[in-house]
Amino acid sequence: MSEQKVVIILGSKSDLSFATSIGSILEEYTVNYEYNIASAHKTPEHLLKILKHYAKSELNIVYITVAGLSDALSGFVAGFTRYPVIACPPDSEKRGWVKVFSSVVTPKGVAVSFVFEPANAALAAVKILALSNPSLYEKIKFFKRLKEEEIFKADSKVKRKKDS
Repeated sequence: MSEQKVVIILGSKSDLSFATSIGSILEEYTVNYEYNIASAHKTPEHLLKILKHYAKSELNIVYITVAGLSDALSGFVAGFTRYPVIACPPDSEKRGWVKVFSSVVTPKGVAVSFVFEPANAALAAVKILALSNPSLYEKIKFFKRLKEEEIFKADSKVKRKKDS
């Protein structure tokens, strides 16, 4: 099995506070990740340098892009790379469906997935990597069981109160 990594590309430094929860989830699953800052509009050559670096690697990669406003970053990355790209813009809640449109409406052959919540973007990346990593798949099953147990405990407490 080749090594795996989630590459998180931020459009600017101000996106880092939003993206830290992505890293936190990836750490729970012990998935390697790295943050980069590059703008499709302001530093396209720098962005290409980053993408070319990963294109040469032997890693299995999932990109998560975190960029506000027009979100050209996600389409730019998807247009260059063979790896999956998950857009998780920091201003989705503020801008609503317009944000979805600016992130995922791309030409045929340039696929970008969209996830509103940073924790879910991380989980989506983990699930993609788990397709070729059985131990990661087992971690997903374990965390899913923990979440189920939380729900069952809460359900039990609510029922007890009702019966009292």
